[in-house]
Formats: sequence, C-alpha cells, structure tokens
Amino acid sequence: MNQLIFYPPAVRQGQGYRLFTYGFLHADYMHLLFNMFTFYLFGSEIERVWRTMLGKEIGSIAFIALYTSAVVISILPTYRHERDNDHYFGLGASGAVSAVVFAYVLINPMSYMGIMFIPIWFPAFLFGFMFIAISVYLDKHQAGRINHLAHVAGGIYGILFTVIVFLAFADINLLRSFIDQIHIRSIGDLIRFGY
Repeated sequence: MNQLIFYPPAVRQGQGYRLFTYGFLHADYMHLLFNMFTFYLFGSEIERVWRTMLGKEIGSIAFIALYTSAVVISILPTYRHERDNDHYFGLGASGAVSAVVFAYVLINPMSYMGIMFIPIWFPAFLFGFMFIAISVYLDKHQAGRINHLAHVAGGIYGILFTVIVFLAFADINLLRSFIDQIHIRSIGDLIRFGY
C-alpha cells in the first residue's frame, strides 16, 4: 500500500507510477465492491456498444484504453491541487469508474439512473449534471475523505474520450446524438401530455 498509493511528494520525487497504481488500491472491501459493481453495471453495456459500433477489436481496445487512461487523467487535477500537501494520500478507481459511467450517459442520455437505495430515478443526462454539480460542491467543502475532484475529472474525461473515439473510428458525432436524443424525447413527452 505504501509503495503504490497516490502520495504527491513521492510523485514529485520521481515515483510517477503512483499516478496509475493508486487506482488499483481500495480502502476496504466495501470501497472495492462499490467501484467494481458500478464498473460492471455500466462497463458491460459500454463495452458491448463499443464492440458493436467500432468493431470487436477496436471496441475492446478502446474500452480498456478508456479505463486505464482515466485512472491517470482523473487524478491529475488532484495532483495539481495537492502537489505540496505532505499529508494527502489517495486511492481507489472512482475517477476511472466515473469515466465509464459518463461514457454511458453520453451514449444513453434518456435511460433512467438512480442512486443506490434511494427510490428516485432521473434521465441519465440529468443524473450526470446533478452528479457533477454535487461533486463540485462537495469538493469545495472537502466533504468526507472522498476525492470528488477525481469524479468530476473522470466524468469529463470519459465524455471527451468517447466523443473522440467515435469520431475517429466510426465517424459518429455523439454530441449531436446526445442532444438529438434529449430533444426528440422532450418533444415526444410534450405531444404525449398534450402541450
């Protein structure tokens, strides 16, 4: 744990590998279970869609590249913010999992998502906006011992990575698709409810 955890002073002293290895450490089994359960729920769907739309080989490689690169990218804003903090330690795959969740939100903005054990469901795009807003708020107030900034960075990175991959390998504009899906659903709801 001490050799692999994210610790800014160690990174400054040349142990850059910690920007990657921290993502494979977890505080306890519940932390690991929550991250891997979320990764499984959203990752299995994203991998399936990517393999279908991009081809099996490119889809699989892109999916693995998303997750592994998100481990590093999601911690960089935290490193910038905490680089002189000798008391800061970080671990967990939450930033990379957020990248996968937000790739799902981008592709399926009108599917419904909820928070575990709370019986309230929102369209994925609305859930994503709320998640980012709450994470930014919690980060500013340093709530808990959770790296909320990594959630935000991972989510934004997941969207950008997915947009670039689909443009590059399938000539599909996912941003346009995202907006169209929300727009078409909204018009359909207005018609259905008589407005």
